[in-house]
Amino acid sequence: MIAVVDIGLGNLQSVCWACAHVGAKVCVAAQPSDLKGCSAIILPGVGAFGDGMRQLRQRGFVDALCQAVAWGMPLLGICLGMQLLAEVSEEYGLHPGLGLIKGHVTRLKPSHNGERVPHIGWCDVALTKNESVLFRNIPTGVPFYFAHSYALACSEESDVGARIFFGSRLVTAAIERGNLFGVQFHPEKSQDVGLELLHNFWLFSRQ
Repeated sequence: MIAVVDIGLGNLQSVCWACAHVGAKVCVAAQPSDLKGCSAIILPGVGAFGDGMRQLRQRGFVDALCQAVAWGMPLLGICLGMQLLAEVSEEYGLHPGLGLIKGHVTRLKPSHNGERVPHIGWCDVALTKNESVLFRNIPTGVPFYFAHSYALACSEESDVGARIFFGSRLVTAAIERGNLFGVQFHPEKSQDVGLELLHNFWLFSRQ
């Protein structure tokens, strides 16, 4: 069973549908007790970092998620959900995150007049690991669908699982470290390749 965390920000139904489509049993976790009995967690979200962390605190998820990761439960953050794994974000002031990944979230900076923020649309993803859980059987250079204005800059290179180019700059597109995963793009909106990535996460959670 995969628990999809409800923080009131984002379309839970599209994530739940995508997971069910690849064969996973899914439940919506509206409170920490809903995580019991699950084998994996997905933390989705759209919107502002500060709002996301406030919802996690108010719903009691901060300690629950950190404990679950410490106990070895696989966790996948999607879009804002990946950014919330970081130590801090500069979005509308400085906001502390979950601190599960060393790094900070900064605003995308266009390098020429043709680039726009937010960055919305399909973008080729370059893999950085020879062996990847999320991208098993997915070749480097395949496009995924993005919609974001901020990005996670990892402090440790080994945590980066994939990148994209935003203008002349490399931006983190995915993270992988042990049982902790994150993607800046939306796999639930990335058609067959996004479903393949969610299938890989589900298979990993069953090991």
